[in-house]
Amino acid sequence: MMYDVDLLKENFRKNPFWFRFLNAGWKATYPLGTKLKLDKDDLIRTAKKTTGLSDFGPDFNDEPLDRLLWSINHEANLHPVGRFITRQRYVSLLSIRLRAAYFFKNYPQILGQPLYPAWIIVGLQRTGTTKLQRLLAVDPDHRVIPSWEVINPMPLNVNLYRDQLQNPAPVGVQQQDPSVVYPKAGDRRIRMANLSVDAVRLMSPGFFAVHPIDALQPEEDILMLDLSFMSTTPEAMMPVPTYASWLERSDQSEAYAYAVKILKFLQWIHPAKRWVLKTPHHLEFPDLIEKHFGAVHFIWPHRTIYESVPSYLSMLTYNSLMFCEEVDPEKIARHWVRKIGYMLDKALDYRLKKDNAGKFTDLWYHDLISSSMEELSKIYKLDGGLTPDLVRRIREHEASHPHRKYGTHHYSLADFNLTQGDIDRHTKRYQDFIAKLYDKHQRP
Repeated sequence: MMYDVDLLKENFRKNPFWFRFLNAGWKATYPLGTKLKLDKDDLIRTAKKTTGLSDFGPDFNDEPLDRLLWSINHEANLHPVGRFITRQRYVSLLSIRLRAAYFFKNYPQILGQPLYPAWIIVGLQRTGTTKLQRLLAVDPDHRVIPSWEVINPMPLNVNLYRDQLQNPAPVGVQQQDPSVVYPKAGDRRIRMANLSVDAVRLMSPGFFAVHPIDALQPEEDILMLDLSFMSTTPEAMMPVPTYASWLERSDQSEAYAYAVKILKFLQWIHPAKRWVLKTPHHLEFPDLIEKHFGAVHFIWPHRTIYESVPSYLSMLTYNSLMFCEEVDPEKIARHWVRKIGYMLDKALDYRLKKDNAGKFTDLWYHDLISSSMEELSKIYKLDGGLTPDLVRRIREHEASHPHRKYGTHHYSLADFNLTQGDIDRHTKRYQDFIAKLYDKHQRP
């Protein structure tokens, strides 16, 4: 099914009428005490009450949460629905950590296993990373984290998978193997994820043309880093400059180390042969990926920077409208254009070190869109090449998920009062790298 949606600049300047009406009505009742608290102690109490658990484990550090909540409460200017979503999400993250600590304590063998080898997609936002990961996910040898699981990686019922946790399937069993029943019928996480998808569709009807959300399709593993409250997710949703500045200066090893623990749980309960993960956040930390993940290969999709940046800024504006009272696209642009340049520089610092070039496979966005099989064959040179069965699976996926299935997303630098010169000031090094890599400048 194709959707006739044309997303122009004016579409992301305001929320639907009903959404604005709800926020206005709710805010009018604040004097009656209806403003939701975003307080660390209250969030922790609620998570403990929700789960019936009290032990966060030995590696829980609440400083990042403290700093994040201060920034949200003083800088984000959330509307009532934004506060509600944020509170629910942070209670959920804390609840996940409580359930994870329970599983790690009761099934210590989970953490004793080696992490699978991984293909890590590290392209900038809006460079085809979602399409690429979803194409690679059709390979039954690959373990990905579907949206329903990335939102709730730990089963809500700690006893539901007791048999599988005690007697896991052998390493390398394919995800489609009939002996692997996951998720089980009593697992509510897919239903909960579908409700979240429906909520986004109501709050921001055009968002799916920017980023198609599907509870069953893989999503960014940055949400594994959210569990340590150390990721760029908050600054992609709302203005939290104090937290963002602190985060950029901080050692994020503990977040990556904890993410590996979560991945080990996921591969234990639903095995495969290789992880396929992706988030632009990893551009900033390839050294930590290598340190904590072990056997990795980076896949780096590229796109003309003058296209990818305004596309991402448009997406961020949609994000912010679901959380914030006032959204300033130009302020979003100032923050993220610099941040994007910083992330690219960090990635290049790592890549240009001796012997690191061979750890990367490069793809071009427009080639991925127009001739995906040729681009995928570059990756599968690492694994013996594409088989006829994989080619069939890929073609079937593309037929059911056509490009622009949910409409056309229009954007430009001018929407954010930017020029190419503004982009160049922060990304010239990357542009020079691309020009050399492809022997042309900002290839169309």
